[in-house]
Amino acid sequence: MTTGWAISEGFVGYPEAVAAMESRAAAIAAGETDELVWLLEHPPLYTKGASGRESDLLDPDRFPVFDTQRGGQFTYHGPGQRVAYVMLDLTRRGRDVKQFVCSLETWIIGTLATFNVKGERRAGRVGVWVDRTRPGGQLREDKIAAIGVRLKRWVSYHGISLNVEPDLSHFGGITPCGVTDPGLGVTSLADLGQWIPMHEVDVALKATFETTFGPVERVAPPVG
Repeated sequence: MTTGWAISEGFVGYPEAVAAMESRAAAIAAGETDELVWLLEHPPLYTKGASGRESDLLDPDRFPVFDTQRGGQFTYHGPGQRVAYVMLDLTRRGRDVKQFVCSLETWIIGTLATFNVKGERRAGRVGVWVDRTRPGGQLREDKIAAIGVRLKRWVSYHGISLNVEPDLSHFGGITPCGVTDPGLGVTSLADLGQWIPMHEVDVALKATFETTFGPVERVAPPVG
């Protein structure tokens, strides 16, 4: 089973991406096409997941805001952030949602390890975190990658977002993922001192995806 691997150049609009994902997921469920992982960047925007609270939108006029059916709360997408939309057939992969999310985290953690960054899971907090607590200091953990997926007929869509070098101040217009603990924040590879070109991040994402999920084959993106 080979999964398509597509990369869009430039920015892809959010409504266009969602429409393409929904169409592809339906075709996968119908057995009409293959699975797909789609890498892209969005222009600056906020999305509200199924658990999002309006009170977590702190600056509603800052960027466009889109309601979405993925899991999770509010998040930011924008330049310098690698979004990977993952359209996989979980009927063929075990129908275990908890394990699927765990595998997505494994994928991200393995990718970060390529650049000597230690990503970690945290119980009760979906996504991947970096421990930045100094010896003898108070807890500080920053989120470097978010996960928000939706399943329809056991086909996943939406996916992950990895902060490569986005403008972290743009997260200030929301309460990211509903996290209000002052010891928890947001970081990126660049913020951690790792200035990695996006194409090198893509190479690492591909290698680790194949280790975690299986082989891929480069295909044309659905949009962009």
